[in-house]
Amino acid sequence: MEAFFCLARCRFSRLMVVMQLVMGVFVICISMASLHRFYTTDSFLPGLDDSANCARLHTVAAADGYAGFDIRALADRVDDVLVQLAELQDKLEATALKIGKKTKKKGKAHGKQENMTLPEFRRFLEDEVIHPLYGAHISLRLIRIPRPDPDGGGGGDDAPVVDPLVNFFMAEETRKYVTTKGNREGRPNVYGTNRTYGSIGHACVLMRRELDEYMSYDVGSYCPDDWDLGQRLMLGGCDPLPRRRCLARASKLFQRPLPINESLWRLPDDGNVRWSRYHCRGYRCLSARNPRPGYSRCVGCFDMDREKRRWVNDTSRNASLADFRIDEVLAVKPGEVRIGVDVSVGTGSFAARMRERGVTIVSAALNLGAPFAETVALRGLVPLYATMSQRLPFFDNTMDMVHTAGFFEGWVDLQLLDFVLFDWDRVLRPGGLLWVDRFACARRDLDDYMYMFLQFRYKKHRWVVSFKSKDEVYLSALLEKPPRS
Repeated sequence: MEAFFCLARCRFSRLMVVMQLVMGVFVICISMASLHRFYTTDSFLPGLDDSANCARLHTVAAADGYAGFDIRALADRVDDVLVQLAELQDKLEATALKIGKKTKKKGKAHGKQENMTLPEFRRFLEDEVIHPLYGAHISLRLIRIPRPDPDGGGGGDDAPVVDPLVNFFMAEETRKYVTTKGNREGRPNVYGTNRTYGSIGHACVLMRRELDEYMSYDVGSYCPDDWDLGQRLMLGGCDPLPRRRCLARASKLFQRPLPINESLWRLPDDGNVRWSRYHCRGYRCLSARNPRPGYSRCVGCFDMDREKRRWVNDTSRNASLADFRIDEVLAVKPGEVRIGVDVSVGTGSFAARMRERGVTIVSAALNLGAPFAETVALRGLVPLYATMSQRLPFFDNTMDMVHTAGFFEGWVDLQLLDFVLFDWDRVLRPGGLLWVDRFACARRDLDDYMYMFLQFRYKKHRWVVSFKSKDEVYLSALLEKPPRS
């Protein structure tokens, strides 16, 4: 305690001078350590003084070099550390100069000097000195240089065990995530491998700034309120997202959900949803009569009275041959449809209707302008938070039904639709049903889209084309996957 009070009584200008000297010594030590590290690289890269080996180290993607290692990204990481230290030194010098001028001015005016209080000094040290130094320290510790794999895995004696992306990203959590995780004590895991790799796609590299922002958080604390940033990364192709070591936020007004016999056809309580990223602040705002109902393809889907009439005898809608009823569809394969997936835009009404008939449906949902995923879950159903470009997380030949409505329409690229349909075919079991529900497209494009569905040679139970407008049509189909061997 006496040391702290003595420190508080010291002149701040003198303390700043001491800190500048310490920073100078620290920078010199860092520089010497960096030079020593680079000059002693041959201790774990034998023969590095050879010009051929040096060329291989600097090779980014050569067939006979360290393929995938980006020496430019490593140089950028070192430069980033030096910039952080330089900025910290400049900030300390500017603060010392400012304090010195203010102290001299105060001394002339009042004949006494003004000292910082202990809490102010502590806050200054934490915000302006400790945190930047910690960031530079972590950046230096996370720099990785290629070295031979001691286990010999990866093809050849010179194969590096450094991840190509580890020196590319700026956020500490991102770099920790992409770093290869070796098994404890070299024991093989349940899959027979001796290390684990974090799944991260090439689109994450293209969205580096967004991903670094998403992974910048305090470990163990509450996650930032940035689910919309995560969804933007998913829609941009950075999918699946890396895991995070922070606590997900929830609404402070969360109420106990309704029982399942009441929740299917009632809107949840507004307090169970975080509305911070939406135009609306409640379910009433999302009704069909609101000019901003959220996603335009789901106008009215928060109106439970309207939703309750869908896929049954609905006299309020414009009757169309393209409207199939659930009972008619289930009658095609009586007792065989038990589980399935619904790839649609909505609040889970299709899954709710199927649940009433003893069928479990997983509903794919994204929060495009409205809390679709939360609504599906609060109705007692299962939301699948996945994008259209993601491979469905189901094993081959497991689903009894795949249903789609209002999601893939005339805007979708034919090649993208091709990949999606082949994935649906993968998860459908032999004899499973593909229900294409009111697929809308332009009349001139109908033949192209019809071929996309017919190429699988499914058995046609129902196939209907009806007019939506003068230039657009609806395609509804009920198809059965044939057995293959």
